[in-house]
Amino acid sequence: MQEEDINASGGLPTTRFISRQEVVTVNVRRPRGTNDILPEDARKWQLVEAKIRDICHRFGYQEIRTPIFEHTELFERGIGEATDIVEKEMYTFTDRGDRSITLRPEGTACVVRAFIENKLYAQSLPSKLYYVGPMFRYEKPQAGRYRQFSQFGVEAIGSMDPFLDVEMIILPIELYKACGLSDFQVHINSLGCPECRPKYREVLQQHLGEKFDQFCENCQSRISRNPLRVLDCKNPKCQALVAEIPLITNYLCTECSDHFQTVIKYLDLLEIDYELNPKLVRGFDYYTKTVFEITVSSLGAQNAIGGGGRYDGLVEEIGGKPMPAVGYAVGVDRLLLALEQQQIDIFPEQHADVYVAHFGGDTKTAAVDLVVKLRASGLWVETDYMDRSLKAQMKSADKFKSRWVVIVGEEELKTGTVKVRRMDTGTEADVALDQIVEYLSVKKEG
Repeated sequence: MQEEDINASGGLPTTRFISRQEVVTVNVRRPRGTNDILPEDARKWQLVEAKIRDICHRFGYQEIRTPIFEHTELFERGIGEATDIVEKEMYTFTDRGDRSITLRPEGTACVVRAFIENKLYAQSLPSKLYYVGPMFRYEKPQAGRYRQFSQFGVEAIGSMDPFLDVEMIILPIELYKACGLSDFQVHINSLGCPECRPKYREVLQQHLGEKFDQFCENCQSRISRNPLRVLDCKNPKCQALVAEIPLITNYLCTECSDHFQTVIKYLDLLEIDYELNPKLVRGFDYYTKTVFEITVSSLGAQNAIGGGGRYDGLVEEIGGKPMPAVGYAVGVDRLLLALEQQQIDIFPEQHADVYVAHFGGDTKTAAVDLVVKLRASGLWVETDYMDRSLKAQMKSADKFKSRWVVIVGEEELKTGTVKVRRMDTGTEADVALDQIVEYLSVKKEG
């Protein structure tokens, strides 16, 4: 037998399956940090994803779909062992083959692995790819940030052209504008390359070491291993301590400086507003040269809705031949939250095309046949499944905001007709049953 109790949070009941031998408690609530996307909200996601696919098509990017889980080593090597994601946020487990597996926390490393494994480098370069899908990070849930979240990303692999860096900024801007989002800011920096970054790393390490005891425990660990990660710390005290650090832009080599200046030149040419932020480092170790982030002030302290940059060493790090690359990723959850906070409604009201009402018996049989034929013609058709009265069915048609109601009655069946009511005007017409599909299809087009 079983009993049900409402749990302490007032949510779904916890079911206790009771036998003479044991009592087992089953938690039926969704895991913390996850979210149910209900039908009312799912259409918002669909519309945003449709805009994503349209923009990517116009920019020449093709979709790629990679596994939701990968070998853990991919992220340890690609993202960097001293990052918050690898140290604290990955969902990692050992499978039945004693292999370490991780649910993907980001998409770039996965795309690069697929690029190498499937020999996309043998095709025309640059390889321009995009993805949309779930990612997983064990972090503190908050508004627009979940442990399972959706991410849209674009990657261009195989070219050093600074215009690709700029394209990675233009593309999300086009998406935000298409969604009606405003008040967003572009922040940009250069992290140099393996030639010039070591010198800056040494200078930064020395500067941070002078205040070593004042940093948080995580930052103290990173000062010796990877001092750039200290700049990414969200601890307010640590942020204050790095306020006067030497700037990396003063240590760039000629190649990195020239590349960055060309990126800036293109941004100025295209009249794209941006803010130079020499402390911007992003959360991954694979970045080189250009890095950028887009923020929305209405989101508060956690105001980023996406970011990216160049990662010229990642292909080689994962096992491919040396090859430049650049990418960008957008948190879809964060984008939808920003639209909600700016009270932007880009989601059109939905309504059915036709509601087929009937009186049961032979009229229902005829209604079933009509429903199937109308749907096959491309119309959104609803009908009654609960054996309700005609009055209740008309209320149901109102609920679906149906344009037309087709009433299948016994007298109409005898004459081979149905009654069609236009819901917004209340006008009615008798239409031959064998012509109703064509009649409504024409009306919809008109």
